[in-house]
Amino acid sequence: MKKNFQVVGIGNAMVDILATEDDLFLERYGVEKGIMQLIDMDRAVSLYSHIGPAKEISGGSAANTIAGIAHFGGRTAYVGKVKDDQLGAIFAHDLRAQGAVYETQMAPHDAADETGRCIVVVTPDGERSMNTYLGVTEFLSPDDIDPVQMADAEWIYLEGYRFDGPASHEAFAKAIKACKGAGGKVSLTLSDPFCVERHRDAFREVIRKDVDLLFCNRAEMLSMYQTDDFDAALKMAASEVEIVACTDAENGAHILQGKKRWHVLATPVKVVDATGAGDMFAGGFLWALVNGYDLETCGNVGCVSAAEIISHIGARPETNLRILCEKQGAL
Repeated sequence: MKKNFQVVGIGNAMVDILATEDDLFLERYGVEKGIMQLIDMDRAVSLYSHIGPAKEISGGSAANTIAGIAHFGGRTAYVGKVKDDQLGAIFAHDLRAQGAVYETQMAPHDAADETGRCIVVVTPDGERSMNTYLGVTEFLSPDDIDPVQMADAEWIYLEGYRFDGPASHEAFAKAIKACKGAGGKVSLTLSDPFCVERHRDAFREVIRKDVDLLFCNRAEMLSMYQTDDFDAALKMAASEVEIVACTDAENGAHILQGKKRWHVLATPVKVVDATGAGDMFAGGFLWALVNGYDLETCGNVGCVSAAEIISHIGARPETNLRILCEKQGAL
């Protein structure tokens, strides 16, 4: 029987606040380049007061991926918590406008924490340094997981950043049980090498037991398997999950299934803002996968989708991705 959802994502519901600054700004205000740092509300207010003109765009890693799949025309839903405030309303509107189902109950207007936001400082080289105040999204709980919705998904997509939440592991376990119990499959993105450092044991457990498709980049892969040998890390991952999709910046992506391996070339593009590249790679890959394309094609669609995202500010598509993939020969 056809399921209502091809992919349901679970992640940190965030609004991205993007500003362009130079490396001197990063040094002056103690922003570590190229990674995600968790910050509190006071730090968020301080950084916001020092950045120049900024653009507010709905984000969140898994939400970006789900928005990308919906943009392709996929049947998607998303689970992530926001507050009943201005940024929360922006987030919900933008995701639903892409065509995704979003029904997670908002935290009330008088909740102590606010909707999460990520202050993304983009340097002239296109690198993004993320400063994340989780806010209410940190407190996503098992109660926010609808087992009926999870059972109605061909795939669920779990965001590694969510492992930072106090009840995240229980929420993920509930989602996995409902999805797999109804014949669905599980995909996971490692999100960030420092996230891997914080939660390596938990990641390894869920990867070995439940993950069918693992998304990551080179740095995350090396951190996960604690080695400097990239090929060895890829092989270790491929021995634990059915499909591995590992991005490698300008070197494209490596797709593994068992002993089979494909190297997909990156799509040449001028990098304006690297925010969301991995998210949209996963979105393109998953859309192609649930629509029956072979893994090499999935990788090509992912690379074209990632290239579109890094060609402009923000992590949501500004071009029709399906037409773009057809023009680029990915489909």
